[in-house]
Amino acid sequence: MPSGRYLLFQALCALFVGTQALPAHVLESRQSVSVLSPDQVAPFLPYAFYSSSASCEPALTLNWTCGKKCDANPTFQPVASGGDGAVVQYWYVGYDPVLKTVIVSHQGTEAEKILPVLTDIDIIQQRLDTTLFPGISSSILAHAGFAGAQARAANDVLAAVRVALTNFSATSVTLTGHSLGAAISLIDSVFLPLHLPKSTTFKTVLYGLPRVGNQAFADYVDANVTSVTHVHNKKDFVPTLPGRFLGFHHPSGEIHITTDDSWVSCPGQDSNATECTISYVPNLFVGDINDHPGPYDGVLMGCNK
Repeated sequence: MPSGRYLLFQALCALFVGTQALPAHVLESRQSVSVLSPDQVAPFLPYAFYSSSASCEPALTLNWTCGKKCDANPTFQPVASGGDGAVVQYWYVGYDPVLKTVIVSHQGTEAEKILPVLTDIDIIQQRLDTTLFPGISSSILAHAGFAGAQARAANDVLAAVRVALTNFSATSVTLTGHSLGAAISLIDSVFLPLHLPKSTTFKTVLYGLPRVGNQAFADYVDANVTSVTHVHNKKDFVPTLPGRFLGFHHPSGEIHITTDDSWVSCPGQDSNATECTISYVPNLFVGDINDHPGPYDGVLMGCNK
């Protein structure tokens, strides 16, 4: 049976989304997809654990003592952590010497905490803050709740990333997160390159990502943010929210885990291919919120799961 927190989340989502019926002009013919081999799936595992670890309290991630979720990446060297889990989602920054990258991870939604839930349903689109995003086009709009959540931690995260890059002589940054944390990390993937050396490379690996911005936002990510992957699990309906009829669009980079546990790479933005999320979840009534926390290659999201 679904837990109370997921039923609450599903009910709140239904209040503002409605069905995902699409106008005829956006319906596409079937596009080709590719099935990932086990060797192609395996490299995602560390990032699933990093995303899950972000649900742990900052004191635990700062000391890397969050149990099995931290133990899965035993060489990680934390630099900073923060957030209160309500007004500011938990986050942490550190360095992985095996992957040779700075890791930035943000906490996902805790439905029993009302402020994050309200963040998720604040669906007005707004311009990105011009101080945080200098030179960004006024046509690029993001979900107001997600943008606000990112902004509240942005300067602290940037400062921590700078320290990590310097302390470890690193040139690579990887952003990860689940659900609301994935949305914050996607906005971070636009934010951080505007403030870090041009020689810095970026990778973004996200789980259960809701739609974050308008078409111009998705196009900007595709054109300017390298190596973005967002993994959607089976009939999880969160990646279909907010609806495209509200002007929201995913960037490219979807990987969908099908009901037979195949990992399928979906082409383009919001692919309508049979094996991809939109075809699996054409409306909320066929979705399953219990698929939202995973498992993603065996990893359930949440500090104690």
